[in-house]
Amino acid sequence: DFMQASWDIEEVQAKGIQHLASFVKDKSAFPCLQKCTEVITCAMKTHIDSLELHVEGCTLLLEILSQALEQGVMMALDEFVASCLLHTVRKHSENEEFLSSLCTLLMMVSASEVAAENLRKVGIIPDLLSILRRFLHNDKICFSCCAVLWSLAVSENNGDRAVLESAVPVTSAVLQNHLQNGVVAESACSALWALSLQGCVADSDCEPTAALLLDALRMNPERAVLVKNGCLALASLVRLSETAALAILLDSKGSGTELIKDEYHLHFDDPGVAEALCLLMNEMVQYDEVMLDMRSQKMEKLLSEIKLQFPFS
Repeated sequence: DFMQASWDIEEVQAKGIQHLASFVKDKSAFPCLQKCTEVITCAMKTHIDSLELHVEGCTLLLEILSQALEQGVMMALDEFVASCLLHTVRKHSENEEFLSSLCTLLMMVSASEVAAENLRKVGIIPDLLSILRRFLHNDKICFSCCAVLWSLAVSENNGDRAVLESAVPVTSAVLQNHLQNGVVAESACSALWALSLQGCVADSDCEPTAALLLDALRMNPERAVLVKNGCLALASLVRLSETAALAILLDSKGSGTELIKDEYHLHFDDPGVAEALCLLMNEMVQYDEVMLDMRSQKMEKLLSEIKLQFPFS
């Protein structure tokens, strides 16, 4: 009430946020803090030129959302809050240090389907892509932005086809630049999976995207989530274009079918990885030439192994 009574006075908003922050460590205060997200974001939007207030507001929102995730509470922030966050992103689009925290906040917000939809509605995707282009070297920003892209692109009711198509080269650039950073590569693979699932990868991009995903699998073979989402992305690409399937067979760095076998044997007890590999192989055998090659590579032996390992799946 104190903050809402004096929106225009920056000092009142700053003191209010500081006072709310003092309750963060008190678990019993969490239900009340949950209700403060709109007040905090509104203060940030009203005083758009105050970096200090934005930093404190962002830190407090991160604390509240972290507690919510710890307690299994999904906070579906509304369109007004999404709009306030977008204003803040645009105001600080060149402040790398602050954007790092802000993008982490957006990632946590987008964990809720409702909040992700609201971020999509206010038009945050082009801003995310601009941030990625500018800070391609920053692993924390790349990880968070790709995670947000995944949340926004995976939605069934997506009306941003042109915008999502423009996200493919940017996401591919993130993966190319961070192939050896498993955490970032995993996030980028997930985003590429969502984008390919929506049919946003142009036919001419299917082959280089498939080659890049194979590189990510080779560089990070032990990361089960990356392997699973990378294979799902490859399956979506193969569904879109035979050139992607041929790219897997004829990859210059080694046979894609051998890589599939290696990944399965590394994660033979992980049903998620096995299912993703089966989906990929199922898409590949839709093309006669590819199926013949897979037969010559004795892939049916691998399928028999998987069937024995997961007889009830």
